[in-house]
Amino acid sequence: MKENQRKQSSPFCIALITAAGEGKRFGSQIPKQYLEFNGKPLLRHCVETFLRHPKIDMVQIIIHPNHQKLYAQAVKGLDLPDPIFGDDSRQASVFNGLNSLEQAAPKYVLIHDAARPGVSIPVINRVLEALKTNDGALPGLKLVDSLKRTSSDKGPGTITSVDRKNLWRVQTPQGFDFQKILAAHKQYSGMECSDDAGIAQKAGMTLAMTLGTQTNMKITHTEDIQNLERLFMTNMTPHTGFGFDVHGFCEGDHVILGGIKIPHTHKLKGHSDADVLLHALTDALLGTVGCGDIGEHFPPSDATFKDMDSSIFLKHALKCVQDKQGILTHVDVTVIGEKPKLTPYKQEIRQNIARLLGLDIENVNVKATTTEKLGFTGRKEGLAAQAVATVLRPRKGS
Repeated sequence: MKENQRKQSSPFCIALITAAGEGKRFGSQIPKQYLEFNGKPLLRHCVETFLRHPKIDMVQIIIHPNHQKLYAQAVKGLDLPDPIFGDDSRQASVFNGLNSLEQAAPKYVLIHDAARPGVSIPVINRVLEALKTNDGALPGLKLVDSLKRTSSDKGPGTITSVDRKNLWRVQTPQGFDFQKILAAHKQYSGMECSDDAGIAQKAGMTLAMTLGTQTNMKITHTEDIQNLERLFMTNMTPHTGFGFDVHGFCEGDHVILGGIKIPHTHKLKGHSDADVLLHALTDALLGTVGCGDIGEHFPPSDATFKDMDSSIFLKHALKCVQDKQGILTHVDVTVIGEKPKLTPYKQEIRQNIARLLGLDIENVNVKATTTEKLGFTGRKEGLAAQAVATVLRPRKGS
């Protein structure tokens, strides 16, 4: 539960993510919720989106008892409560999850399928807004294809047309008044419904349809991941940020560049550890999402940041990117100076930056150059660095 909500007797909203399925239809040895999409497991995409939302106090996940190792790897590093074990059906698994939240007693619960990694903040916002005046709300898309009903699932049969007017394809998260949906699940336990909205309807709850998105599709077959990747890219726009920083030399025996300690006749002077490379990269990341510069977030006048490891600044900038639903795809950095020579350390710096940012190493480039002995860097009075970062961000409303 988020820190600012822990003191409240009852949280506002908890997200309940169902990830207990074995994915037998998917045809993969690994359950689909643990397969990768855009470099992360499907489940992690969902969890991170809900964790970023300011009105979601806690994310509770329901898993299969046999998937504990897969789950632990998928959510490594995230602040989550212990998972709840699912049951033989989705409905029974959700019931287990709802029962586990009874003591917390949130006002609302959002129930989401882990097989929908494209869930977005705007979709969640629309569901929460509709819950202000309804017992439940669910996102969906109006049907645009012609519909036909056949008299047989296999082989020849008669075909009749179905009026598509007012028909929607339903998505998740489906949001509900917590006490009412828990009561509905208790009342209709064992009666199978296709989704939680069906149970809510049986209980007489009022439901509202909200607008979903194409990227909030459900991964059911192997080709769905490729289709989502193509669809995802068409709904994202690239944003580029540039960073530049300078630090002069002072007495010392090493410099820190990209988080790596490099022996040298001097060290770089600064309020923090003076890692000129990570400072430039931090500004580049902040620039991709319009979040100002490093000095606004970490003022040099603040004693708190004295001698601080600059990786903390970089991780903060990465969180700013993620809070804006950005996906960092590539960084390119250049160190400018005569000495020390970076060639022996370039690969180690690349590896460390890739680790800090969660990027594949091929998406991190590190360069070094001189100014042909011109200017302050040419006189060996200090080092400069510049960085470029590329981030993909959702188009407005997606």
